[in-house]
Amino acid sequence: MPRYLLSLDQGTTSSRAIIFSDKGEILATGQQEFTQHFPQPGWVEHNPAEIWQTTLSSAQSAISELGCDASEIAAIGITNQRETTLVWDRASGEPIYPAIVWQDRRTAEQCQALKDQGLEDKVAAKTGLLLDPYFSASKIAWILDHVDGARERAEKGELAFGTVDTYLLWQLTGGKSHATDATNASRTLVFDIHNQQWDDELLELFRVPKAILPEVKDSAADFGKTQQALFGAEITIGGIAGDQQAALIGQACFKPGMAKSTYGTGCFMVMNTGEQALQSTSRLLTTVGYRIDGKTTYALEGSIFMAGATIQWIRDGLQLIDNAKETQPLAEQTGYDNPVYMVPAFAGLGAPYWDPQAKGAIMGLTRDTGIKEIVTAGLQAVCYQTRDLLEAMAKDGVKPAELRVDGGMVVNSWLMQFLSDTLALNITRPQVTETTALGAAFLAGLQVGIFDSLEDVATLWVHEQEFAQQLDDDTRERLYRGWQEAINRVRTQQ
Repeated sequence: MPRYLLSLDQGTTSSRAIIFSDKGEILATGQQEFTQHFPQPGWVEHNPAEIWQTTLSSAQSAISELGCDASEIAAIGITNQRETTLVWDRASGEPIYPAIVWQDRRTAEQCQALKDQGLEDKVAAKTGLLLDPYFSASKIAWILDHVDGARERAEKGELAFGTVDTYLLWQLTGGKSHATDATNASRTLVFDIHNQQWDDELLELFRVPKAILPEVKDSAADFGKTQQALFGAEITIGGIAGDQQAALIGQACFKPGMAKSTYGTGCFMVMNTGEQALQSTSRLLTTVGYRIDGKTTYALEGSIFMAGATIQWIRDGLQLIDNAKETQPLAEQTGYDNPVYMVPAFAGLGAPYWDPQAKGAIMGLTRDTGIKEIVTAGLQAVCYQTRDLLEAMAKDGVKPAELRVDGGMVVNSWLMQFLSDTLALNITRPQVTETTALGAAFLAGLQVGIFDSLEDVATLWVHEQEFAQQLDDDTRERLYRGWQEAINRVRTQQ
């Protein structure tokens, strides 16, 4: 039986493919960055053809690097940037508009109008989400309202909607499979997470025609097979999960109370709450952690829009560094006691503030402020924002005993130590930090029988380093108070 698992990890700034062994080891990778489009302030778009082509070539590159035949790959798992919205023609497969990215804020006014009507509590009760342009529903309506004839064609069933996983699945199967999994469906604002189905009342509220929606399956399920022409053999697609849920699985957070935080483009802290869909009183999100064998496991999530994207902005926008690797030595020179605070609200503020109109700021500048202080402030902002999430979880009555971390930023050990000090929590970095891709591979492996159970999967998780608190409490609290003062100065909704 083939033992390799191919994970397609389609992210916000790049598409990656990783081939794993049946022990969860990385054997080969392929990766391509793609273009970010900003047609207007607050708008973020991707070219769907570029999403597909970079994903396909990354997969072909990984297969070529390993030197294996496609028939040796047991299954494919897909994980994706969530909430990013695509609508395409069912007959041709051609998108009718660019992909509207999760960071896009163009529908902020529509969301605010629904809030003003007092509808947020009703929406949150069904979806676990808040009324925010971050999620897919208002993006779908915007596309149907702004492309000539689109709404009429959607009503007739001529168009298909999908988040990125669904679009890739459509392309991989040559249009034979129009499906998503429960984790991605739970991020659309039109899926009832308690009944596990599309909700007619929400569809009407957001003016989304039911005819365009994909079938919702378990996270480990039979999603179809790839077209033979793509890789030289048909490959089973056995797993799909949104990137943050995939990381929860890749970090083996299978027991209630276990939590992970992913530091990629944004930062996402997710805690397993088991069979209980815990309704947050602190403006965190209730979401589907995963659905396997028809059983739903729920999670509590806090989303920060800018983490790695802040460092990318420091590199590309301010041109203060050439490479993210330079941030660690610069932070080591600066130290923790940095008078500069950066609030990276470039796409508004996510949890627990949910302020789409907030703008970014750098505060505490003096004549002797230099590159190293600004870079360090960018790193520290990631830790302070994570503490905001942890404080919100504590108000909801839950706090993890440790935090498992992953994503591109966690290779920075200075950042991980400061994170531990800021949170007063043990931080555990795993041996395989590509846990998003690993989680998708685990799901695919479960579906085709390479793994027998989640317990089987959990034995493959190995920690690489643990960071424990070293900073005294007084200093930690003083630094965090400075952050709270800074963030309160950019908020438009107090």
